[in-house]
Amino acid sequence: MKKTEITTTGETISVAEFAKALELEIVYEGRGSVTLNSISVSRPGLQLTGYFKHFDHSRVQVIGKAEHEYLTMSPRAAVIANLEELFSREIPCLIFSRLLEISEDVLKLAEKYRCPILRSDKITTVLVNEITLYQSELLAPTEVMHGVLVDVFGVGILIVGKSGVGKSEIALELVNRGHRLVADDSVVIKNINDQLIGRAPERIRYYMEIRGIGIINVQMMFGPGSIRPEKSIDIVAELSPWEEGKHYDRIGTEEVYEEILGIPKLKVTIPVSPGRNIPIVLETAARQFRLKQAGFDASKDLMNNVFGMME
Repeated sequence: MKKTEITTTGETISVAEFAKALELEIVYEGRGSVTLNSISVSRPGLQLTGYFKHFDHSRVQVIGKAEHEYLTMSPRAAVIANLEELFSREIPCLIFSRLLEISEDVLKLAEKYRCPILRSDKITTVLVNEITLYQSELLAPTEVMHGVLVDVFGVGILIVGKSGVGKSEIALELVNRGHRLVADDSVVIKNINDQLIGRAPERIRYYMEIRGIGIINVQMMFGPGSIRPEKSIDIVAELSPWEEGKHYDRIGTEEVYEEILGIPKLKVTIPVSPGRNIPIVLETAARQFRLKQAGFDASKDLMNNVFGMME
């Protein structure tokens, strides 16, 4: 099974992209990019008083009402000195909440150090929460896996297997039966708060390669209801050609798990042979998963019935 782990120490994105994602006004673009290395956000109250011990310059800095009031009411010389120290630490950017007024002193120092200045109409608490969530997703541990991710009855099934085993064709049949495609061929998986979220690389999103036909766009062919941008992964379904004499679980008591980004996920191995209806097997796997979540296990129920009668 092909998989490539991406080690990310940080992300650098354009100021325009950052502003668009968080609905921010660009007041001064500065260096044109924002480098994010931490999911945390700081309100530099102490730093505006001149205290920089233990200051983490890698965090996005947010000016709220309290900080703005301090800047307005304090002696100008002290304010400028502390602001210059703040900007000289090469912070990613400075964001003002509540559409607060930005002084000329702030803008001049931002220009000197080419620090992006942005502004939001949101209250400070909401703004900080939104930035934290955005950074948590952006900086989450990431892995790219070769496979297909589909949403079947609300269950995220990651279909893996050797090239040519029929992953895309099976996913296409599932879409034709009313289920939804998330990603084909390449699945980008992020560990966000101990939950595996899969999506397609943006450039190939909703495209599929069908041998003998070529490239198709699932959204254009089957409509908006046939796709979804991302889905949590619940089951890893490995397709493998049928091998005579190989042991396959026939009762369902042997649960196997595969670890992805440190999180174990239920894995089922499905033998593929001519004439076998794999889409309906995957639908059954999704329904079985839902039943087990609800507390019903058919194999255990059967065992209790059989051994109960024997007793």
